[in-house]
Amino acid sequence: MFTRWLGLLGSIAVSAALCTLAVPAQAQDSAAGASAASAAEASRPAPRQMPGPASVPLGTPAAQAPAVQVDNPYGLGALWMQSDLVAKFVLVMLAVMSAASWYVIVVKLLDQRRIEVHGRAAANLAETAEQLLAAAENLAAFSPYRRVVVAGFDALRKHARVASKVGLDDWISQSTDRAVDRVQRQLQQGLAVLATVGSTAPFVGLFGTVWGIYHALTAIGVAGQASIDKVAGPVGEALIMTAIGLAVAVPAVLGYNWLVRRNKGVIDHLRDFSGDVHSALLAA
Repeated sequence: MFTRWLGLLGSIAVSAALCTLAVPAQAQDSAAGASAASAAEASRPAPRQMPGPASVPLGTPAAQAPAVQVDNPYGLGALWMQSDLVAKFVLVMLAVMSAASWYVIVVKLLDQRRIEVHGRAAANLAETAEQLLAAAENLAAFSPYRRVVVAGFDALRKHARVASKVGLDDWISQSTDRAVDRVQRQLQQGLAVLATVGSTAPFVGLFGTVWGIYHALTAIGVAGQASIDKVAGPVGEALIMTAIGLAVAVPAVLGYNWLVRRNKGVIDHLRDFSGDVHSALLAA
């Protein structure tokens, strides 16, 4: 009996000892698991936070991106810098032709205006020969109307030497007509420049166009592909040459026609005055 109770107490003691040993082991396993979980959480990257809307004070204008300036590779400056000697020679020639045509237009217009002023001053001259010569002395020295009067009086004084060969009427008429013709030649000087520019400037521009197209084809052949960056420059150069040629030719043609018409009016008025001088000298 005693031995049975002693065996029961021994088994109870052994069971208690085993329980005591099992609890710390479980605690250690739990602590190890917690440590591993903590290490995994620490090694895991922090979640990325999406930026929220920035707070902009009321009344503050929104910031604008600075404008980026890009040089135009196809402008007139690029045309001059990238063109060869032939293209530059064509541009210089067109510029010279334009300057020459505008110079002629302005100078001839001023000459015509000056002759018109002299014509208004000579419109009220006396009809008799004596008064005509005295009134002509008051005209400007370079006035064409004064030249006609002086030529008529010179013919009247010199007619005695050719009186037996030429009549007074024809002699005076020849002298005054020569004076009018000299004025007409002076007015026509420079008009040939306008005619030349008006007829040749389009062809000079066309030559620049052909040369630009040749450059475009050369660029395509060298590049091996017809890309727009290889073709745009030479083709733009060709089109600009054509436009410049037309811009030079059109004012020259219009100026030539305008000046020729005005010259006709000026010379017709001078011839009418020459006829009046002729009549006054014959009546002297």
